[in-house]
Amino acid sequence: MAMHVLVDGYNLLGSAGMAAPSSPGRLEAAREALLQRLAWYRRKKGHAVTLVFDGWQGGLGSEHHEFKSGIEVVYSKRGERADQVIQRLARVYGKDCAVVSSDHEVINAARAAGALVMGAPEFRVKLQERSPGPPALAFKELDGGDAELVKRSKDKGGNPRKLPKSQRKRKQQLSGF
Repeated sequence: MAMHVLVDGYNLLGSAGMAAPSSPGRLEAAREALLQRLAWYRRKKGHAVTLVFDGWQGGLGSEHHEFKSGIEVVYSKRGERADQVIQRLARVYGKDCAVVSSDHEVINAARAAGALVMGAPEFRVKLQERSPGPPALAFKELDGGDAELVKRSKDKGGNPRKLPKSQRKRKQQLSGF
């Protein structure tokens, strides 16, 4: 089933260590690399993808939409954060969308709207493992700290080789991703 994926652009770049680039040209290159990686993901999975960037400090007076490589790129209007745009879009799409962000405010609003939520580091790993060739400029190699570990208490019963129900449900939700 195809869904609409809403991506918090600077949040995803920030999770890859690109939060404070040394030059504007480097930021533009990182955005372009992210866009190409998402375009490849869209072609492979068939999901509609909307990439949202902040334009609230130096943006236009109105929200700006453009399409690049099949990806809808949205720059928020001056005075509005990308988080607000993502929250609004999550309410519009509801259960038919997935939100990629690590911002707690966005995560809570998306879950309240019924959307599937994926953290930026988790989605970055999915992009890296699914895309061909060497990692793009916007993505750094991961250390082992991002892996999800199953921790069980010695007091709990049940099959120790089976994931807890909540993790099995999450795995099922992400299987189409």
